[in-house]
Amino acid sequence: MHNTETNPWKITSEKAIYDNPWINLTEYQVINPAGNPGIYGKVHFKNLAIGVVPLDDDLNTYLVGQYRFPLEQYSWEIPEGGGPHAEHALDAAKRELLEETGLMANKWTELQRMHLSNSVSDELSIVYLAQGLTQHQAEPEETEQLVIKKVPFEQVYQMVCNGQITDSMTVAAVLKIKIMLLQNNLL
Repeated sequence: MHNTETNPWKITSEKAIYDNPWINLTEYQVINPAGNPGIYGKVHFKNLAIGVVPLDDDLNTYLVGQYRFPLEQYSWEIPEGGGPHAEHALDAAKRELLEETGLMANKWTELQRMHLSNSVSDELSIVYLAQGLTQHQAEPEETEQLVIKKVPFEQVYQMVCNGQITDSMTVAAVLKIKIMLLQNNLL
């Protein structure tokens, strides 16, 4: 019987492949769980992934549309961004919501923490629910060309179910909120 809590991988060497202000890539020479030599690459993210589901009193939410360079396609998703590990995640969430949508909230609930692609990356995501919304001026970053749309939550849920929305943080957060709504544990 295998101990499920112990690391079956042995690292024999490592080499830095790539580094920029947001990520670095390391290649490891390993002995795999079967005892054979191999390689493993890991992408380390230098920031937390932060997501926010803004939900108003009428159960509308706000989606951010933008062209995603790695996918080479347009994506609709919740407001998202990064936050330095040294910064409190909630402060990063408040900043991202304001930057991307111009919204501020007076009630914040952490929805979930998740690893976004744990077979190749250590990226940790923290997603919040923001309620008690007020509109202010958006402050997008220079790398962002955003379209914001207010959408009934139920429509966003249907977009997730039919595959129109594929962003992992958005999918997970919308499904979690739907469950909370069905259990009457949200408002």
